[in-house]
Amino acid sequence: MNLSKFDGVTLAKEQVSTLIKNSLDTAIKNGTLPQAEIRPFVVEIPQDLKNGDFSSNVAMVNSKVFSSNPRAIATAILENIDFTGTFFERAELAGPGFINFFLGKEYFTTIVKAVLENKEEYGKTNFGAGKKYNVEFVSANPTGPMHLGNARGGALGDILAEVLKWSGYDVTREFLINDAGNQIEKFGMSLEARYMQIFDENYPFDDSFYQGADIKQRANEFKEIHGDKYVNVSLEERKQALVAYALPKNIQAMKDHLAKYRISYDVWFSEQEMRNKGDVDKAIAKLTENGYTYEQDGALWYKGTALGEEKDEVLVRANGISTYFAADIAYHYDKLVTRGFDKAIDVWGADHHGHVARMKTAMTALGLDADKLDVVLMQLVKLVGDAKDENGNIILDESGKPKKTEIRMSKRTGKAITLTDLLDEVPIDAARFFFNMREPNTHLVFDLDLAIQENSENPVYYVQYAHARICSILRQLAEEGLTTDNIENADLSLLTDSNEIELIRTLSYMPSEIIAAGKAYDPSKMPKYAISLATQFHRFYTACRVKGEDEALSKARLALCVATKYAIANCLKIMNITVPEKM
Repeated sequence: MNLSKFDGVTLAKEQVSTLIKNSLDTAIKNGTLPQAEIRPFVVEIPQDLKNGDFSSNVAMVNSKVFSSNPRAIATAILENIDFTGTFFERAELAGPGFINFFLGKEYFTTIVKAVLENKEEYGKTNFGAGKKYNVEFVSANPTGPMHLGNARGGALGDILAEVLKWSGYDVTREFLINDAGNQIEKFGMSLEARYMQIFDENYPFDDSFYQGADIKQRANEFKEIHGDKYVNVSLEERKQALVAYALPKNIQAMKDHLAKYRISYDVWFSEQEMRNKGDVDKAIAKLTENGYTYEQDGALWYKGTALGEEKDEVLVRANGISTYFAADIAYHYDKLVTRGFDKAIDVWGADHHGHVARMKTAMTALGLDADKLDVVLMQLVKLVGDAKDENGNIILDESGKPKKTEIRMSKRTGKAITLTDLLDEVPIDAARFFFNMREPNTHLVFDLDLAIQENSENPVYYVQYAHARICSILRQLAEEGLTTDNIENADLSLLTDSNEIELIRTLSYMPSEIIAAGKAYDPSKMPKYAISLATQFHRFYTACRVKGEDEALSKARLALCVATKYAIANCLKIMNITVPEKM
């Protein structure tokens, strides 16, 4: 059997499905069941594994098809089933007609062999068949510092891209630089006012301008370079000069901060460059050609109501300037047509919820398959920490645990917490792990004090410790003469203890968990799986002595330790989290 890119769970499910279909064919041919077209059925892992390793509802969903009760159909399947050449040794009828399937020893030995053979590659599959996926995430406006939402979106998008890559997709990570449009005009006006206030404190600063200290900083930097050179030029020339200086600085700062966060993009896509190439005009022309635009009050409108939208949207204002909506349509046309991605996945904040349907109908209006655009909506982050009294003592709740309080301001700056503030307070490993511990569409409570703890209560520390513990075990055993030499030849059939079996079973889930995380756009499956794997290892090691009197069993258990080490390391690598060998 080829163990490269081996996915035990998927293969086992396929075997169950084939066993059932073959058995039904036999039962129909020998007259046990009447001729019929089989309806689709489910093969799944049951909640309680005492009821079997896999279970199917085939008998119940085909009750009407065979005009028989489910238990009779299940009995016919069991009487005609042949397990030869499969991982399974038996099956049983349960309840109203479920069929439960039980794995034999070969499955569990094969899983360990697959991990030991694939090593750093274990978990990778060809599920995606090389399809081109674009994952665009963060894409913060370059007009100010990145915030907590960007911190969550960065970790979420990066790990989503990685699980898709491990699942066999050709993945491009992308950042859209919003370097054109209203926000850049507002950025320029804000900089211009702050620059002029250096020379005239009474120079007006509109309430709608960006209020952050970063605007003052850039204006002062510009003044240090140019002095009062731009005081007596036109407002437009002054504004353009300030933007030309500050915008590249802000964009580079975003690149630096995201790199510190261990996020590397394949593409930094400039909205302004897209506009300069005329791509926005081309997209609008395509919409017009397809009959989805009209003119009114001097503006050009998108006819969204023709596709079920509640209202139409402006594409080009009466002043001739195209809107952000028009640019967004052109940007996605570029992804799906010009660059030919099979799927464009955008990670947006939940406040963009209303924009999703508009963008999908716009893809339809362009003549594209709207299903090629998927949007992951991400909910807000609430940062909490230990509540303290006026003397700095931690306040405990009724259960004796630290009471939590929301943190809104940075200790260092007294301002709203930014990505850089967070990374100054929290280890990057913890930030990346914690931001992916909940599904994207759920609110996330980030416990600042828990994230910096170095004990088993901190989940990322708990997983990293499991890896470091295995490394320590291997070093200690090597000193005692039990090495990993020829570990691939260990007699893995000796691994029959329930704790060994459960650890191997958890190892077997890894490839299918990675695929599931990618299919559901839910990276939270990875930290959850990593915690489960670490927990199973700790249980195994507590219950089973690796070095004992039986040399063959010791070698088999050592092989299981090595396999688990690879799997935990791969989980951490997918999340781009440090893989420690000592702690």
